[in-house]
Amino acid sequence: MDNKLYIAKGENPLYLLPQMANRHGLITGATGTGKTVTLKVIAESFSAIGTPVFLTDIKGDLAGLCSPGLSNVKLEERISALGLSDFNYQAFPVEYWDVFGQQGLPVRTTISEMGPLLLSRLLNLNDVQTGVLNLVFRIADDMHLLLLDLKDLRSMLVYVAEHASDYTVQYGTISKQSIGAIQRALLVLEEQGGDLFFGEPAVDVRDFMRTDPNGMGMINILACDRLFQSPALYSTFLLWLLSELFEELPEVGDPDKPRIVFFFDEAHLLFEDAPDVLMDRIEQVVRLVRSKGVGVYFVTQNPIDIPDKILGQLGNRVQHALRAYTPRDQKAIKAAAETFRQNPNYAVDRVITELAVGEALVSFLDEKGRPSVVERAFILPPRSLMGPIDPVTRQGMINGSAYRGKYEQSVDRESAYEYLQQKYAREQADAREAAEAKQEEKARKARARDRDDDYRPTRRGRQPDSALEKMGKTAINTLGTSFTRQLVRGLLGSLLKK
Repeated sequence: MDNKLYIAKGENPLYLLPQMANRHGLITGATGTGKTVTLKVIAESFSAIGTPVFLTDIKGDLAGLCSPGLSNVKLEERISALGLSDFNYQAFPVEYWDVFGQQGLPVRTTISEMGPLLLSRLLNLNDVQTGVLNLVFRIADDMHLLLLDLKDLRSMLVYVAEHASDYTVQYGTISKQSIGAIQRALLVLEEQGGDLFFGEPAVDVRDFMRTDPNGMGMINILACDRLFQSPALYSTFLLWLLSELFEELPEVGDPDKPRIVFFFDEAHLLFEDAPDVLMDRIEQVVRLVRSKGVGVYFVTQNPIDIPDKILGQLGNRVQHALRAYTPRDQKAIKAAAETFRQNPNYAVDRVITELAVGEALVSFLDEKGRPSVVERAFILPPRSLMGPIDPVTRQGMINGSAYRGKYEQSVDRESAYEYLQQKYAREQADAREAAEAKQEEKARKARARDRDDDYRPTRRGRQPDSALEKMGKTAINTLGTSFTRQLVRGLLGSLLKK
């Protein structure tokens, strides 16, 4: 069966080949030029061939994928102009997700699964603080403690700070100032709603890889209107999700079609202020995740938003109009034009500024993995509803989810926080027992001294002499003194006579 994805039409129909779809892709263009429509058309096409999709909905206008589109004048004109005689509106199977659990099923992960590298980026830590956070994770591992939510990490930070001197020799110096900085960053994250993101049950990425009873791929829509207000949390979540797929899925080589395709809107946020070690990690994941059957499509305004090492791995390109208002815009146009396989019929850098809304420069990989010559074409109209849906419809979809009951209720099992609280309680109880034992020993010794004093014989003091005794003693002393003087005189007289 021919599964080619009909995406756009210029002089000829332009197809995205499913067997090349896991070579990743890029959708770029200025605001209002049609990037969202392109994303939606490609997502619908993947779903139609049974490939699940995960996408981020920042503005809320992708939620309508669950409902058939509504005809209007502009759509009918585009359908007629492109000669789409068999075009029909239709709904697609949709699963709604939301980190905050308000517009979809909750999405959670644990502190341990996030890891110190991504968590450092989320908390905006410097190198020293990142090193301390790595040590905290290592100590938790050595103590066999689970770090599931924010209170686990806070408790572990307090414990490490109190025992910093004990770990200096084995792990290196642990600065209490760095511990304090990490604690303050955690408070900021909690205020942004990060406490809802960390916990259990953690989402299983395989739950995104489902088809409906008709064999159509499930389109997983992550509500991001609130999440996007915290760019660090938004971008770190997407990086974690990509890393989780890389870690969890087995190797499949080059399948006939992707196992799942991810669309990351506002992709520039993934790379802003990312340290070198994280950039290396992103590059590695993007380069290797295609062997897991995963296609990654970045959506952003300018191609220069994507680092060159990653941009070179994005084989399927859709470039909407760019405007040359600033030197940076001119640089972006030149960079975009140079990445295409040039068409001899026109200058690509000039055409980029002339494209109408819904029109794009398109280059997909051919059967041998080579980029096709870039062509100017109009993107097909979407078949589903373009725009948001009402809350009642959304809630009905959530209530009918196959995963309802699996993720709604958070679970707080015993982990680092509970263990350390019990440890502190035991230590305090031991300290109280030791203090009480010491006090009892002191009291016992005091009682023993009192008993010894009761049984010791009483010493009687010397009694004063009576008057008669005093007279006798005086007479004896006087006689003794007279006798002594006489004796001395006798001796001296005899000596002198001689």
